[in-house]
Amino acid sequence: MILAAAAPLIPDGDEARRLAERELADPSYRAAEPTPFDRIARAIGDGIAQLFTGGVDAAWAPVVAVAALLLVVLLVVLAVLIWGRPRSRGLVHASRGELFGDAVTAGAGELRRTAAALADQGDWEAATVAAVRALARRLEEQQRVTVAPGATVTSFARSAGTVFPDEASSLIQAAHDFDDVRYLRRPGSREAYERVRALDDRLSRAAVTQR
Repeated sequence: MILAAAAPLIPDGDEARRLAERELADPSYRAAEPTPFDRIARAIGDGIAQLFTGGVDAAWAPVVAVAALLLVVLLVVLAVLIWGRPRSRGLVHASRGELFGDAVTAGAGELRRTAAALADQGDWEAATVAAVRALARRLEEQQRVTVAPGATVTSFARSAGTVFPDEASSLIQAAHDFDDVRYLRRPGSREAYERVRALDDRLSRAAVTQR
């Protein structure tokens, strides 16, 4: 006796719907669905494609072209607001590197506080060095003078003197004070330190009034 092959099970309407819902609930299906951003981007792309392939009515073509241009400008502005200007960020980062022979990552404010603490301890040599570096770093942060890696304190003083001609001789004197205690091992003094600090204050005020 030959047994008939078993007939395939065919689910009824309710069972078929439950199976479909279970299948569509799989995370892989949801991950494959386009996001709202994808839909917007696709619609914009389709509109621009129609513009250049003649799919848009001739009467509406100028309007669509202007809208597409405005959209591109808007996207560029948003990108600048969100991510900033790379070049400006690079300049700020570059200003936190080597400074007069040493790697110095501190900002002007921190360097000034360090100089003041050293002065309170009577370490006039180190206080003068920190004060001169604070002066240079402040002018960098204000984008008044750029100190290239490897630049000497004297070359910085000359560059700063072209920006602040009234203080050119004081800047050269500050460079000499730095070299005296940093390289020539001469004893520092309260007068030299306070001279640099006073110059820093004057240049900071002058930089603000010149803007």
